[in-house]
This record gives sequence, C-alpha cells and structure tokens, in this order.
Amino acid sequence: MTEVRSVDPAAPAPAGGGSEAARAGRGAGLRAGAMLLPAAGLLVALAAWWLIARLQLVHPAALPPPGDVLTALVDKPAQMLEHTWATMLEILIGFALSAAAGVLIGLSLASSGTVERMFTPLLVAVNAVPKITLGPLLVVALGWGQKPILTMVFLLCFFPIVLSTATGLTTTPADLAELVRSWNASRWQAFRTVRFPAALPQIFVGLKVAMPLAAIGAVIGEFQAGEGGLGYVITQYAGVGDTATAWAAIMLVALVSILLYWALLLIERIALPWVRDTTSSR
Repeated sequence: MTEVRSVDPAAPAPAGGGSEAARAGRGAGLRAGAMLLPAAGLLVALAAWWLIARLQLVHPAALPPPGDVLTALVDKPAQMLEHTWATMLEILIGFALSAAAGVLIGLSLASSGTVERMFTPLLVAVNAVPKITLGPLLVVALGWGQKPILTMVFLLCFFPIVLSTATGLTTTPADLAELVRSWNASRWQAFRTVRFPAALPQIFVGLKVAMPLAAIGAVIGEFQAGEGGLGYVITQYAGVGDTATAWAAIMLVALVSILLYWALLLIERIALPWVRDTTSSR
C-alpha cells in the first residue's frame, strides 16, 4: 500500500534557497582563495630562499638571505621609492605606446591579406632579434635617458599585441559573422558591433603577455642607458658588491610587475563583463 505524505504549502522550497546559499558559499571560498593562495605561494618561495641561503647552496655574495634583502630595502626607503616610480612610469608609457601601435598594426594585418603576407615575415624577424643586443645601438642612436628605454619596452611588447589582435579579428565566430551578413551591415558596422568586441578577449591575452615583458624591457633599457630606475640600482649596487640592495631592487621589479598585471586583469573584468558569463570557469 502506497503511503501518501501531505505537503505543507507554507513550507519554503529548499531548492532555490539552497542553491543560492551554495553559490554564495562558493563565491566566498573563491574570494578567500584568491587572497590566501598567492600569499601561501609567496611564503613557500621565501622559505625555499631562506633554506638555500641557510645551507649555502648558493654563495651568499650571489644570493643573500631574505633578511638582508629586507634590511637593505628598509634602510633606503626614499631612494628605492624614487627609483621604483621611475621604472613604473617607463613601464606604463612604453606599454601604452606598444599597445596602441600593436592594435593598429594587428588591425592592418587582419584587414588585408596582402598586407599580412607582406609584413608578417618582417615582424617575426624583428621579434626574433635578441633585444639586449640592441641596447648599445639604441644608446648611440637615441642618447641616454628615457628614449632608448621606452624603445626597448616597445620592442619587447608590441609583437604579442600585434599577434593577438590579428588573431582575434580574423577568428570571429561563424554565427556572429553570419548574423552581420544577414543584416546587410557595412564593413565599419560589422567591425564596430561584432568583430572588434569579439576580438577583445584575445587582445587582452596579448596585453597580459606583454605587461611582464614591459618590465623586462624597462630594466634592460636601464642597464644600458638608465640614469635612474630599478635597473640602474641593480647594476650600481651589484657592481660594488652590495648584492642585498641589488636583490631588493629585483624584488621591487617583481612587485611592480604583479601589481600592474593585476590592474590589467581588473580593467579586463570591467571592460569585458560578458566574458565571465559566456565562458566556463574552473
């Protein structure tokens, strides 16, 4: 005999509330993980660094203990802040120039097969040249100061942006391209409403690849032509045997790179809110 259970109509439906609570819990867990996991990774790296220095697996003159690096950083706060600001400005200016030029060049390659076949080998050749070998030539051509440094940043950054822009603009989803054709839209309307927005996620991939390269380019440029900046600090203090201060400058370069990369991620999230809603997440 089948048992019939009565259902109280005033009882709340558990499915909706439960799923919302579960989603809220997962969101809180993800936010906590986003903060705690990088900190845990940093602690592991510092512990490994301390152990290597403690066991003297690397000569202390080449890799001083983390405590010595922190002391060097604390002893020269104003000087380090000034050089950090100089390097950050060079990174931002050079990255902005390479982003603007890279998007325009990528747009040109994507708009014409003739232009792509004509100039792609040249761009690949320029990107293949080891940029550090160009440092002395840039100093001779442009003199000391920011011009050769910004040029070095530009040379390191622009190719990933060109490649990602051209790839994004030439891989518009077929359904969107068919939709635009059904509207009888002009070429500009198709670019503005479909092709460029669809390419933005790919363009941001190139920008995120280029951002750490901008920091590398700024430091390389400061090695060769700098009158200030963290690269200048590294060469000056390493040359007189103060490797703790040199490593403090290296750590500041890494910190600046991380902060600028996170800023770029934030810009991407604000500029492309639909990406998270239309793609799968881990």
